[in-house]
Amino acid sequence: MSRIEQVKNMVAELEDDMNKFYEKGNKAAGTRARKQLQELKKVSQEIRLEIQDMKNSGKV
Repeated sequence: MSRIEQVKNMVAELEDDMNKFYEKGNKAAGTRARKQLQELKKVSQEIRLEIQDMKNSGKV
């Protein structure tokens, strides 16, 4: 799976739980959303480092 698809899938999962939390008041969905946001942050940092490495090595 490409990095773009990975991020899109993560955001789609996050959107569902955020809607459940904000619109329906589902506390468990809020917990899941926080966990997904943390994972998205981790993946984002990995992607940032990949991009930096590729840029610095001249592979782009």
